[in-house]
Order: sequence, then structure tokens, then C-alpha cells
Amino acid sequence: MLVVENLHAGYGLSEVLDGTSLEVRSGAVVALIGANGAGKTTTMRAISGLVRPSRGRVLLDGAEVQGMEAARIARLGVAHSPEGRKVFGPLSTEDNLLLGAYRHLPRFFGFRARAARDLDRVYELFPRLKERRGQPAGTLSGGEQQMLAIGRALMARPKVMLLDEPSMGLAPVIVQEVFRTIRRLKAEGVTMLLVEQFARSALEVADYAYVMERGRIATEGTPDQLRRDERVLAAYLG
Repeated sequence: MLVVENLHAGYGLSEVLDGTSLEVRSGAVVALIGANGAGKTTTMRAISGLVRPSRGRVLLDGAEVQGMEAARIARLGVAHSPEGRKVFGPLSTEDNLLLGAYRHLPRFFGFRARAARDLDRVYELFPRLKERRGQPAGTLSGGEQQMLAIGRALMARPKVMLLDEPSMGLAPVIVQEVFRTIRRLKAEGVTMLLVEQFARSALEVADYAYVMERGRIATEGTPDQLRRDERVLAAYLG
């Protein structure tokens, strides 16, 4: 579903990605783990078009998308739940969700009716969002904003979801709730690329994982293989 080949990208004169390659098969959850500054978030941003790669390819369902505008990549089926959540604070919770569905909603009339089934799905996953549907998103707790960011990505009916640090800054009980949701989405066949600071949690939910160091993939394998890798064990799972 998603293939990244020899990707180079960065900010200004600073190159962060130095030939990153990975793939995400349809219906799979793939984890991308590594130390802070390894290039994980830049990888996500390059895939979704928020950073323009200088070299390499990004293929979505076989079609090249690197270099396209982020809005066009989103319309093609990549939904990005970014690091730090990035909700639209003054807008209501429900309006934030509706913004996630813009790629398949009518331009002028009937968009709420067309989005009703997707809203019901998100509210069933996250009942607290339904309780706060009219509340400004900026007044939600950190955990509720993370639920909103994931729900907003789901509203797009994506081919691939990019989840960047969904547990960042959250209390342990909320982290558990977020990962229960990720497991449920996995059971439903949602394709996901997951960047996560808690490597153990990421490997528990992933089908396959990549370890990133200094802008490139250092090692890869199934969760069981990486748990037996002494270098990975010492650096990320010790």
C-alpha cells in the first residue's frame, strides 16, 4: 500500500533523511522506532507532503506521490495524525472531525448528512468526543485531543493512517486507551504506520517494525525478531 524508496529530505540546508526505505502492506500495522532526532517525524512529514523530499520516491498504492502538495496526497488517501495533535483550537470537536472528512464530502450542501456514518464510528470509538462534540477543541484535555486527532484522520476514510507519537505527553491510563483503539483499528484492517516513543508498546501492536538511526533504517524485522536483537534490546527495550 505504501512504499518509501531511498528518501532524502530535511529542512533548509539540513538533511535529516539519508536514504530511508520502508514499506507498509495493506491491512498491516508497521512501527517506526528510534531515538529522538533519528528522523521519524520527518519521514512521516515527507510521506504526507508537509516536507518536500529532495530525492527518492513515495508510492501510494503503486502511484508516485512524492513532491505533491499535502492536500492532494490527503485526497489520494494518506491521513496524518501529527506529533503534538495539532487540533484547530477555536473550532468545535465536531467541526474538527468534519474537516478530516473534507476529501469525500460535498463542497457546499449536505456534508453533515454525508458524514453522519463516519461521525458515528468515531463517537463509538471515543465516547468522550461525542460528549464534547460542541466544545472548542482547544479546551479538551491532552488525551481527548489525541483521540480527536486520531478520529479526524479516520474521518478521511484513508488508505493509510500515519500516527506520529500518539502517546506523547499522556497519562499511562490514557496511553492504554489509545493503544486499545489502535488494536481495534488493526482488527478492522486499517493500514497504519506508527511512530511511537514507547518501543515496547509499538512492538506489541505492530506486524513489522523498522528501527531508524541518523536518518536511515538501521535494522528491521518482525516484533519477535527485534525483541531478540541484542542491540535493539539494549537501546530501546532495556
